[in-house]
Amino acid sequence: MNVSMIRYILFQIMRIEGVLMLLPCLVAAYYRESVGVYYISIAAALLIIGFVGCLFKPKNNIVYLKEGCISTALSWIIMSIFGCLPFCISGEIPSFTDALFETVSGFTTTGASILNDIESLSRTALMWRSFTHWVGGMGVLVFLLAVIPMSGGSNINLMRAESPGPSVGKLVPKLRYTARILYLIYFAMTVIETILLMCGGVGLYESLTIAFGTAGTGGFAILNTSFVTYTPYIQWVTAVFMMLFAVNFNAYYYVIMRQFRKAALMEEVRWFFLIVVASTGVIFINILKMYKTAFEALTHAFFQVTSIMSTTGFGSTDFDLWPTPSKFILVLLMFIGACAGSTGGGIKVSRIVVLMKTIKKEIYSYIHPKIVRKVSMDGHPVEHDVIRSINVYMATYIAIFAVSMFIVSFNGYDLITTFTAVTATINNIGPGLSLVGPTCNYSFLSGLTKYTLIFDMLAGRLELFPMLMLFQPVLIKDLFKTHK
Repeated sequence: MNVSMIRYILFQIMRIEGVLMLLPCLVAAYYRESVGVYYISIAAALLIIGFVGCLFKPKNNIVYLKEGCISTALSWIIMSIFGCLPFCISGEIPSFTDALFETVSGFTTTGASILNDIESLSRTALMWRSFTHWVGGMGVLVFLLAVIPMSGGSNINLMRAESPGPSVGKLVPKLRYTARILYLIYFAMTVIETILLMCGGVGLYESLTIAFGTAGTGGFAILNTSFVTYTPYIQWVTAVFMMLFAVNFNAYYYVIMRQFRKAALMEEVRWFFLIVVASTGVIFINILKMYKTAFEALTHAFFQVTSIMSTTGFGSTDFDLWPTPSKFILVLLMFIGACAGSTGGGIKVSRIVVLMKTIKKEIYSYIHPKIVRKVSMDGHPVEHDVIRSINVYMATYIAIFAVSMFIVSFNGYDLITTFTAVTATINNIGPGLSLVGPTCNYSFLSGLTKYTLIFDMLAGRLELFPMLMLFQPVLIKDLFKTHK
């Protein structure tokens, strides 16, 4: 294992996080908040440690898949630990466990919170809290591989370890340029949403926090009421962008490059929009009598469908009070999630589509045993390795889900709370139902349960396997082995 390269990547991550933490420092300076001293101190420490560590460049800069997975998992853990320190040291979230839970929830774009009074936090803390969504949405390692030269297929191995979806490909011949294109699209869409929110009468600070949460499909709001008090215009703008950020970013690249045929052939995107429209329609009819006007019912139906399916987790209403069919649809959408190659979580639409086609193929083979039929996506046959990896992913997903449910069940809470707490964290959504519903939080859970859900959030964001590799004794032994 190339341990020196893993260390080098971790030091680079620390440097990047130090730079990113300067944003809340600027907010603290603007609003003259004393908590800014904690952020500038941590940022300075990160920059110094990262700079010194990066002076010792590895002789071998090759990163294979196992190094990519280990680097990714350790990077997100280190980012979360250092990212939670300002909350903890400043006393705004005095418990380290709670501060870590909040920060992991931010970076993994989950949006599950332990805060009982969000508005009691400083503007500096709220900005950092929302900014972690934006940082984690596209992935800090995707940014890193855009600027660090590597060899031996290293870039693709880092991207495979961090990017959501069953397969990762290049938009252009060099993956470094692919990462830059993705970030440019990400940044541009964030700016557009911020401008549209400001056109609706929301200030720059609030617009940025909303845009950061939407772009990363995170869900941290800066108000205790989330989106309940915002105007329908703000709710619709946010809902539309939650949907757009949940779309595979490759589609936007094809549209920009005027390759409309390729964009139109993306079967996953078509299914995503179909599910959104169908779910919105069914829920709209189901909740119509609960609201004064049809427009209000449609607004809440569309907002919550896009919020849950994109795994953002913003709330415009208490959907825990909705009829059972509507809540069932939302729970189902929690598992389906967004598109591969987006900033959203969940199992991913592409995996669901391939699984459904595989089942259909299997049934067809029983009827016509001698006919060879392949599973295809976007007009191309799906390789056997991709189908195998999806099957393995699903089996692993179910195993982690079951173990997590078992651990959380010892809290003694009702089944709906236990089930949706795990569902909402492993799928990076945030709010569940019952005691972890849209008007509640996760503060009442035990320490063991919080660390279990922290693992679920990280595993869900990193496609399970990078986190699981940290528990492999052979790799851990190799990681701490002294290399000459």
